[in-house]
Amino acid sequence: MITEVRGGGWVVGGAYGGRMTVVWVVVGVFVVLAGVAFGVVLRRGRAGEVGGDDPRAGRDARVRQQRYEAERHGDQGDTWQRGRESGG
Repeated sequence: MITEVRGGGWVVGGAYGGRMTVVWVVVGVFVVLAGVAFGVVLRRGRAGEVGGDDPRAGRDARVRQQRYEAERHGDQGDTWQRGRESGG
């Protein structure tokens, strides 16, 4: 905002011009920092998708889980069979 002063001069920003400039600079810095943080988070999230070890590790974990479940199922079947034979 440009206003005219009595002496014939001009003042830019009026009485609150300096304070508002500081506010806008702070808001701008905050927006830039938030954008940078958002970009870093996005980049980290995508970095995990590209790696070659992750699919292999996931596959190994699923195989181990399935093996455990199969062994557990077999153990439960043996327990049931022993109970059936002794309870007769």
